Amino acid sequence: MKLASVVTVVLVSVFVQATLARYTVGGGWVFDLVLVGVVFAGLEWGPVAGILAGTIGGLLQDTLAGEIVGIGALAKTITGCVAGLIGTQFVLVRPQARVLVAAGATIGHRLIIVGLHSLIDQHWSGVAWGSMLAETGVNTACALILFLVAGGLPGVVAKQKMNRRSSLSRRQW
Repeated sequence: MKLASVVTVVLVSVFVQATLARYTVGGGWVFDLVLVGVVFAGLEWGPVAGILAGTIGGLLQDTLAGEIVGIGALAKTITGCVAGLIGTQFVLVRPQARVLVAAGATIGHRLIIVGLHSLIDQHWSGVAWGSMLAETGVNTACALILFLVAGGLPGVVAKQKMNRRSSLSRRQW
């Protein structure tokens, strides 16, 4: 596990989430890019990275959102751990398979949040299925973009290294 990489992914996702959240309808959290970053860390570096990313990202997001601190962190920690376990048990190389994990993680995360809020408030508020499906769609699209960019990045770096080498050192057939 690369600690610096996990922390970087979480901090970038929190920054982008906080930056884009004010441009959404009413400033509400219609999407959860921190969750996408947590799932990415879990799938890339395993369940321990998912736990670490979920804890850090959830605590930061709870603090910035002004909600009960700890509910989002617990939900993201569980989600990151499960995503990391799925990533270690199954070979998820293609971005389409990883996106399915992100979609399932979004639904599971929202159900955990609703369940925890109902335990604290002692009142079942119900699940807003429409907004949950909208959030799942936006998170899935963002996850697809992230996984495609992350999958193509090593090829771009290798191509740049190859182009930096002088033309005399390359074999020319």
